[in-house]
Amino acid sequence: MAPSATNDNPAESGRNSPKPPPAKLWSVNDPPFEGFRPIDTEGYRRSSHDTAIVIDNGSSTVRAGWSFDDKPRFSIPPLMARYRDRKLNRTFTFVGSDVYADGTSRGQAKNIYEPGSNIINNWDVVEGVLDYVFVKLGVDGANGSIDRPVVMTEPVANLGYSRKTMSEILFECYGAPKVAYGIDALFSYNYNGGRNGLVVSSSYTSTHLIPVVKSKALLSQATRLNWGRFQSAEYLLKLLKLKYPSFPGKISEPQAEDLVREHCYVSQDYESELSRYLDWTGLEDRDHVIQFPYTENIVVQKTEEELARAAEKRKESGRRLQEQAAKMRLEKLMRKEQELVYYKNLQQRVQAATKKEGKRLLESDDFDDESQLDRKIKEMEKSIRKARNKDVGDVEEEAAEEPTFPLLDTPDDQLDEEGIKQKRQQRLMKSNYEARARAKAEKEREKARVAMEERLDNERREADLDGWVEERRIARQAIIQKMKDRDRLKADLGNRKSLANQMRMKSIANLASDNPTKKRRRVGDNEDTFGADDADWGVYRQIATGEQSDDEEEEADLSASLKAIEAQLLAHDPSFTEESTREAQSDWTKSLVHRFLRGPWAFDSESQREGSQIHLNVERIRVPEVVFQPSIAGLDQAGIVEIAAGILGERLKDSEYRKEVHKDIFLTGGNTLFMGFEERLRRELRAVVPVEMEVRVRRAGNAILDAWRGAALWAKRERERGFVTRAEFMEKGGEYLKEHDCGNALG
Repeated sequence: MAPSATNDNPAESGRNSPKPPPAKLWSVNDPPFEGFRPIDTEGYRRSSHDTAIVIDNGSSTVRAGWSFDDKPRFSIPPLMARYRDRKLNRTFTFVGSDVYADGTSRGQAKNIYEPGSNIINNWDVVEGVLDYVFVKLGVDGANGSIDRPVVMTEPVANLGYSRKTMSEILFECYGAPKVAYGIDALFSYNYNGGRNGLVVSSSYTSTHLIPVVKSKALLSQATRLNWGRFQSAEYLLKLLKLKYPSFPGKISEPQAEDLVREHCYVSQDYESELSRYLDWTGLEDRDHVIQFPYTENIVVQKTEEELARAAEKRKESGRRLQEQAAKMRLEKLMRKEQELVYYKNLQQRVQAATKKEGKRLLESDDFDDESQLDRKIKEMEKSIRKARNKDVGDVEEEAAEEPTFPLLDTPDDQLDEEGIKQKRQQRLMKSNYEARARAKAEKEREKARVAMEERLDNERREADLDGWVEERRIARQAIIQKMKDRDRLKADLGNRKSLANQMRMKSIANLASDNPTKKRRRVGDNEDTFGADDADWGVYRQIATGEQSDDEEEEADLSASLKAIEAQLLAHDPSFTEESTREAQSDWTKSLVHRFLRGPWAFDSESQREGSQIHLNVERIRVPEVVFQPSIAGLDQAGIVEIAAGILGERLKDSEYRKEVHKDIFLTGGNTLFMGFEERLRRELRAVVPVEMEVRVRRAGNAILDAWRGAALWAKRERERGFVTRAEFMEKGGEYLKEHDCGNALG
């Protein structure tokens, strides 16, 4: 069992410091294939016709051996797989751990019992398991019979049909001379010397509380709780699926049982420990990291020499590229200079030629008039000058020349068609120039306004620091509240039943309607006037969601404003520290959800290794707690303390052995092996029984094997009484049962 978490409550650290990597990673494995098991003939040679074969027919494990043995000869899971290999044309049968030999047999495995119960529902598997048991025990009876008595365990209040069918198999199929059945928990209690007490048997599929008086079980007063290790593993699987819905691996039921057995323990004060289980201090000890198999992306690590060679190679490639770029710039510059010379010669030729000849020269080079040629020459001179300054590293600032628009003052009747066209172009250019000038002036005024506000803000801060700080805190809270409202609205839009989403769908339906309810104006029946009013465009903000929303810029502005205010508070408010910022408060080390999912360590979402880990923390105490509080798992039954208090205080109220029963609360079964189980039961029983009653709780010497050992001890002591002989079976039928102290009573 995993060690219990400490009950100490050390002082919490003032600051959440990063934790070192986990000191230990636990792993999970499938049940192993144990290999070929040889036939054990030694026990059969030692046995006589009175020596019984003892079989603990458990829901999780079948244990078998001889009545003179100190422990079972072998233990196997109650599984069998049978399939036919078409290539070899043979049928293969695997029993017990042999079903894990390969994937095919594992996929064909069938259990004796109905999942989660102790009711047999597959008698073919029962025969296969019994065949395996008798063969491996070396039983070699005459005429194919086992010729040895059989003692077999069964659950409390076993079904008559199950016992009848089992008897038919043992007597008719295997020829057993006599058979006896007994309750596993009572065999264990008898083996540990019990006489008057309350047996608490919590095993694989259920938990039973059976009062025993004068070595006789009062089965009419026994109570069953439908919870055992199987249900615990199933409950843990459900919790992990909710905790890690996108976990890349699959957790099998045997693996879940191992997790329950190795990592869970019973808390002595569940509510108190649960409330502080995820506290930062000591969480690295309480949080167990389970590593599942994964395939990591292989990253080839290069040596320093290889890295140096690669860096030198990159530098050489960069130098070559720079040389090529410089060469290309030089060639381009030379081409531009040649073109400039050509256009200057063209300009001289046009000036020297007649008007008609000059127009022909301009049109041959795709120029409409001489002004276009002039602009082309100026642009090329400017480009060449910039290219030369860039090469020498001296970029000169050129004074922006104010453009002129001479044609705007000329009346249209004095211009020809070409002149009117140029006048329109100049009017457009003037409008653009004036718009840029206004924008520049507005920017300058905004800059001056911001500077003025900063100056006034500094003066107000110097005059009244406390009031200034309070204003900044109020502004910060307003921005944070606005960000929260926006996040809440986004979450509501993802919920179809939310008011925000209903309003959005109403807007969409209104837009799709042939007769929308909100029309600003209506000129004609078929005229669409959407957009005539500025408010019409707000509908897109209402129906936009996710990436289609245009609110990302506003979110960025809110974040920038928040950071600016927090920077001012950090600089001037002594009580506002780095831990007070929103970024620090949203740190993963302070997140309860992160501690629940990933423990006290950072999580790299890109790491296959960390993505294949699960963290067990509160589950370690929550899963075993169900036996004491079944309502945690949705089970409408009383817990074992309630049941025990009812049996001791009400059903045995008038018994003369009541005090003796209080002194012997006996624990058996694998589900009682949780650390702290015995102490918790003793403490809670002490709180509910009368003060004059002495309460003693003890555990079986071996809570798992003592049921088999008790059956073996009973078989040696009870030679005849309690056994049903073959003759009695043939005469009275399979329903016939002999009662004894460790067996079921006839109902």
